This record gives sequence, structure tokens and C-alpha cells, in this order.
Amino acid sequence: MGSEPGHTTNLIGKRIRSRREDLGWSQEKLGVLIGIDESSSRARISRYELGTHEPAVATARNIAKALGVPLAYLYCEENDVAGLLLVLGKTPTKKRSAVISTWLEYLAE
Repeated sequence: MGSEPGHTTNLIGKRIRSRREDLGWSQEKLGVLIGIDESSSRARISRYELGTHEPAVATARNIAKALGVPLAYLYCEENDVAGLLLVLGKTPTKKRSAVISTWLEYLAE
């Protein structure tokens, strides 16, 4: 359940790790990209991925930006919805309304 202790942290960590690996990045690279000192970046990102620590929202926002995903993707509990968030996040802002309208029309059928 979403209310279990640690559930969100583990989810965020899994999403961070999955996207980071998709990009072929090391933990150190991601950490440095978000402004963590190179000497501790791998350890900090590892703690987030393992669920030992949960990043503050500001840090999660920086991680999401570096990974090229919407912040909501990191917190999304459903994999299929997270996939939709990735697609929507990659859609140019000007076209998002049209994409959302198409989804809503499809759902109304």
C-alpha cells in the first residue's frame, strides 16, 4: 500500500536507478550533475536508490530535471502511468494539450 513506511522512498529510488541506468550513467555522474560534491555523489545517490534516505523535494526536482523526467514520474506508484508521464514529459509543451485531449476522447469512448 502507498501508506506503508518506506514505500515512497523505495519507489523513488527504483525510478531513479531505472532511469539512470537507461541513460547509462553512473551514480557519481548523476550526483555531480545535480550539484553534489564529486567525493560524496556516488554514496548519496546510492542511498536514495536503496531507500536508505529519501531526497528532499528540491533534490528530487533536481534529479528529475537531470534525468529528463517529470518530477511526478519519481513519485508515481503505477508503472503504466509512470510510462505515460515519461511520454507526456517528452512532448513539447505546445502539443501537450492536444495529447491530453486525445487521451480524454479515447477514454470517453
